[in-house]
Amino acid sequence: MAFQAISPKEIGENLIHLLDDRWALLTAGDRQEYNTMTVSWGGVGELWNREVCFVFVRPQRYTYQFIEKYDGFSLAFFPESEHSHLALCGSKSGREIDKAAQCGFTLAHEGDVPYFEQAELVIVCKKIYKQDIDPKCFLDPTIEKNYNGDYHRMYVGQIEKVLKK
Repeated sequence: MAFQAISPKEIGENLIHLLDDRWALLTAGDRQEYNTMTVSWGGVGELWNREVCFVFVRPQRYTYQFIEKYDGFSLAFFPESEHSHLALCGSKSGREIDKAAQCGFTLAHEGDVPYFEQAELVIVCKKIYKQDIDPKCFLDPTIEKNYNGDYHRMYVGQIEKVLKK
């Protein structure tokens, strides 16, 4: 089944459910190099009069160097049948294995932004903001239990295209 471009307002799926229960692949890079990782923290909304997606990456993750280097990233949601592959992409490093090959995923691009053909929904973004999470700003002290001193960097991406099967 081929992808169709839709408006972000036409997504329709419950993205909280998809991120929390089914996860997504965050992929950054270009046509020569890329990495992907499983994410379950993030969201989609409106910010600065733009439709945006926000994601979180720890500096020690291999994907971090790619999302820092390149202007765009994709957030891809897969059928439940691919859950074990997303688990692999969240537990193995692209420094050590070719995750796409291991999972049988076919790389595709929107412009230079990589994503995978096996996804059902792909959100392609251009980075417009980044900031490190600062624990001094936690208003609820229980948030700290999610960390062991290694805080994420948040990236906000303007949604450039949404692809849906």
